[in-house]
Amino acid sequence: MTALRRLAPQIALPLISILLAFAVASVLIIFSGIVTTGSIQLTLPIVAYASLIEGALGGVRQISNTLVVAAPLILTGLAVGVGFKAGLFNIGASGQVYMGGFVAAIVGVMVAGLPVPVAITLAIAAGAIGGAAIGFIPGFLKAYTGAHEVVTTIMLNALVQLVLAGLVTDIFAFPEASFARTAEIGNAQLPIVIGETIHVGVFLAFACVPIAWWLLYRATIGFQIRTVGANPSAARYAGMNPRRIIILTMSLCGLFAGLAGATDILKLGYYPAIYGTSIGFDGITVALLGRANPVGMMFAALLLGGMRAGAPLMQINADVPVEIIDVIQALILIFIAADSVVRHIFRIRGGAAAAPTELSTVTRSYGEQAVR
Repeated sequence: MTALRRLAPQIALPLISILLAFAVASVLIIFSGIVTTGSIQLTLPIVAYASLIEGALGGVRQISNTLVVAAPLILTGLAVGVGFKAGLFNIGASGQVYMGGFVAAIVGVMVAGLPVPVAITLAIAAGAIGGAAIGFIPGFLKAYTGAHEVVTTIMLNALVQLVLAGLVTDIFAFPEASFARTAEIGNAQLPIVIGETIHVGVFLAFACVPIAWWLLYRATIGFQIRTVGANPSAARYAGMNPRRIIILTMSLCGLFAGLAGATDILKLGYYPAIYGTSIGFDGITVALLGRANPVGMMFAALLLGGMRAGAPLMQINADVPVEIIDVIQALILIFIAADSVVRHIFRIRGGAAAAPTELSTVTRSYGEQAVR
């Protein structure tokens, strides 16, 4: 009972934010019905959300689709959430995803003829290393020059995407393909192991949750990461090296994002020159909604995955565009950001003391995050 009382303030804000987001979206759905049908349909949100739930959880196939969509979101959520624990805001998950997918594809082509377990392991490991390498760059710059990780990671997102597009188009292009892409990865492609959609990468993503939890809350390095995030000066006086921890944390963030990119590309079978995905930025929502806790981020990823998996059926049954999911996601972020207002209105106990540290990381100024 005591544990439940401690947990209640932690989950109250995310739950209320979700409910408020769906409530506001209901009004928008009603207005969209006026545009499409010329009449007011007050029950349209009920039809839309019922279809959304059915499309996400209505059967084995729907649940499988939800898990497949949620898997990379878990990894990108970890890529952002682990950074929050060290007081870092990693907006570069997208670039880390691209690099992880590209390196996994290139290595996959090289090991395409090896036995399936060996080829998959090497390709996934290469993708993780590729993502970690991109995460290392802003971590190093932050630690030794004070360059803000938000600025450097945003610039790296565009740089990595454009450079990789050029490499795939001009150097690594498969000449027999009808569009610019790498060659087939052969035995490195992730096999479907359950049903029609659940591949090996889904199990890898969910396996990373307990690993990340143990790393953050049971391992020495996790204690150091959280200490540096809470107070770098105190960590330094305790004998820790904040610079090393920052570099290590950003590299770890890149590793998780690289895994997301690797599984996404290895499922596809090649890396296209025009490769765009929102899973990197969606990881920010997952991390904030899950309070940067690996278990919480897993449930947040399942929520977003279910929403995206069920959106097509919602559009078919209720004639509500799938873009409403992006609106709901944005509304969730808005209400989470309005932490103090929501807590005051709904009288959530805990006040500022219960405010999520990840939100304070997002709003912290440049000077306050300087590393010495």
